[in-house]
Amino acid sequence: MAQLERHRRRGALSVRSRRVTTVGLIGAGTIAHEHLPGWLALGYDVIVHSIDDQAPVITSRYGGRAVDSLDELIADVDIVDVATPTDTHRAMVERAAAAGKHVVCEKPLAISVADAGAAIAACDAAGVRLFPAHVVRYFPAYAAMRAAVAGGRLGTPAVQRFFRIGSAPQRRWFREPARSGGIAMDQMIHDLDLARWTAGDVATVYATRVGDDAGDGPTTVQAVLRHRSGTISHVHGVWGAATLGFHTGFSVAGPGGLLEHDSLRHPVLQFDGIVADDGDDGYLPPVDAATSPYTAELADFARAIRDGDDARVTARDGLEAVRIAAAVNRSLDEGRAIPLEDVR
Repeated sequence: MAQLERHRRRGALSVRSRRVTTVGLIGAGTIAHEHLPGWLALGYDVIVHSIDDQAPVITSRYGGRAVDSLDELIADVDIVDVATPTDTHRAMVERAAAAGKHVVCEKPLAISVADAGAAIAACDAAGVRLFPAHVVRYFPAYAAMRAAVAGGRLGTPAVQRFFRIGSAPQRRWFREPARSGGIAMDQMIHDLDLARWTAGDVATVYATRVGDDAGDGPTTVQAVLRHRSGTISHVHGVWGAATLGFHTGFSVAGPGGLLEHDSLRHPVLQFDGIVADDGDDGYLPPVDAATSPYTAELADFARAIRDGDDARVTARDGLEAVRIAAAVNRSLDEGRAIPLEDVR
């Protein structure tokens, strides 16, 4: 419970003017250790189910209640949070939608474009909301980058570069492309989504790879996206050795200047090499650096359900991110540029 209290202080966000509802969290893996305390910090009652023996473990650590049956979980909640392996997402979303529950689904929305479309269609038919959990949109530096582009400070981006480097996931299913989609669908999808968020829809994708998604060694993938706006985005992903530290960043160049972020070199967002601060015309919104982006994301989804409007990330955003990642994988397989219109 002490860990929950620390998370509550880190992510002290509230959802106002709403009754307290119940969330059903399916899965107790890595991301559940962010979502469970996040929902609890927002004042929700949480029920957890997992097919292994970890639901009682995670609830004893943070709070909430473990149940043995998925049917019991879905029957007793208002929102279902899907935090299971990627290849199960469609079935879990469809099951929740059929019961009339709103759905939060960990990224990627599904293992394929067809499955992502089917999940969206199921929620639309049931009249429930579906929110893909692309949490990096809620990290302060990335949100500020998007605001700079949307506000016209940089002009139309000419070139964008994104990188995401870290140790390979330890759970074996991540190394099974049929279950995870490999590094492009699992890890790089964050930056593929961000590239589209700032530069608009993608026209073509070309990608190269060193290593093997299904092997035990390091894997590196480079993807070049040509956007319909004319912007070129370069996205670099690495699954490395267990000792490799986590490192992310971006640079966005346009006629108005260069915006950069590097989580190790200069963790504070910089504009043309100048650290943005409180005197920079309010360019960076006031942000508590300790606030959990996961809690901010869940609060945004809860607000969208309450108010009936869009969250920062929509179901279509989740579908388009899957399409781009699928195009990356297809380019890797076929050794050529892939038009997005061919990925359906």
